[in-house]
Amino acid sequence: MNIVLGITGGIAAYKAPDLVRRLRERGADVQIVMTASAAEFVTETALQAVSGRPIRSNLWDKEAEAAMSHIELARWADVVLIAPATAEVMARIVSGGAPDLLTTICLATEAPIALAPAMNHVMWSNPATQSNREVLEQRGIHILGPAVGSQACGETGAGRMLDPDTIAATVCGLSVGKGEGALVGKTVVITAGPTREAIDPVRYITNRSSGKMGYAVARAAAAQGAGVILVSGPVNLPEPPGIDVHHVTTAAEMYEEAHRHIDKADIFIATAAVADYRPANVPEQKIKKNSENTSIDLVPCPDILASVSTLEDPPFTVGFAAETENVEQYARSKLEKKKLDMIVANQVGHNRGFDRDDNQLSVLWKNGKKEFAEATKIELARDLVELVAERFYAARGADTQPKLTIISTSD
Repeated sequence: MNIVLGITGGIAAYKAPDLVRRLRERGADVQIVMTASAAEFVTETALQAVSGRPIRSNLWDKEAEAAMSHIELARWADVVLIAPATAEVMARIVSGGAPDLLTTICLATEAPIALAPAMNHVMWSNPATQSNREVLEQRGIHILGPAVGSQACGETGAGRMLDPDTIAATVCGLSVGKGEGALVGKTVVITAGPTREAIDPVRYITNRSSGKMGYAVARAAAAQGAGVILVSGPVNLPEPPGIDVHHVTTAAEMYEEAHRHIDKADIFIATAAVADYRPANVPEQKIKKNSENTSIDLVPCPDILASVSTLEDPPFTVGFAAETENVEQYARSKLEKKKLDMIVANQVGHNRGFDRDDNQLSVLWKNGKKEFAEATKIELARDLVELVAERFYAARGADTQPKLTIISTSD
């Protein structure tokens, strides 16, 4: 994995050598690009020693730019990571400015971009910074953190750069695979996000799923070399690069779209939180409010998991169980009742599981169990895809052509 690491002028730049070491431990090649102000906090000598590469900092380096090096670096990168990312560099990227080598690479690359903000908590909460954060996220740029805690200025609040190991683990799950990995040559179909079931033309039944876990699984499968088809319910997330995305709204539409692609799939990963019920009748006009109690008759939505597990040649099947209590007990029951090969359980509820960037998982199968401690969903997705591939080959044999289904009702 090739990572361009941009370092900007914040005090958290002193953590950069440790971040480089963590990235390289995960097998990444790291090319550092510094801004002029970053050199006030960390030296090129130290960074070159840990990265093993000459440091780039000058857009006007005649020797490097004779070969259009900024374009070469933009194409070389699997991911562009800026850590620390100051309020200034966030504003420059939003405006499309490119006064230095780092921001020029950001404009020229097609690789995923990730920023790890680091600044005073008042600067982070400033409306201008928050507006820039929203624009960056809408454009598909990944914002990692910041963390909450004590800061170099002596104050406390949101603005600390995430610790280097967390950043490294997250970033290494962002790139699309380039012909390497456990799933090379395989097609993976994934469902993600919630569904919406209409009550009338302006109201609907839905759930709190953000789709973040499903989108992270899609990226993780692509990073393992798979061709990925993502069937997505309504989410507020950018489409992952290199992935074929199909948007749906209702459970019935997700059922139809998933089955439309299933004959292509070596792997079917449905991480969507699909509605269990929908209104039996949907009026053409808005239901008017009155002083009397009212009720809505509900009928079951199609069960994607059951439809897959009852195929004539059922694939290796993994379910998800999102529970508010007795998580492992209910997950085990579902594993046996649905005749699944594996199930991934997570606790949801107040400030847990749904609509967050982190989670924790328990993965169960007939004679085994593995716990995943709390981590970012990107990191969990990478580890989960690796475990599912491992268990698949253990169950079906290393020489088989995998058919793998992951079905979930979690975020």
